[in-house]
Amino acid sequence: MNDIVHNASASRFETRIDGLLCVADYRVRGDTMIMPHTEVPPALRGHGVAASLVAAALDWARAQGLKVDPRCSYVASYMRRHRETHDLLAA
Repeated sequence: MNDIVHNASASRFETRIDGLLCVADYRVRGDTMIMPHTEVPPALRGHGVAASLVAAALDWARAQGLKVDPRCSYVASYMRRHRETHDLLAA
């Protein structure tokens, strides 16, 4: 997979594969990283791209001391499946 880039000016983590943009959007409010949306084009789904984007975003949130509000259904599902992220969940 291509490298994941933290595009801070666009508030998202992104990668480009075969010219297609894949993103995990966020915004920070206080001490919380709100994750409202991830998008992977249909041709790239099922290859772990979204999981890699979300993992990178959650690693960044942890490094920044942020809690995470997973408003995107994919992010919420990812966090449910990965116990090591449960401590990041915002109250």
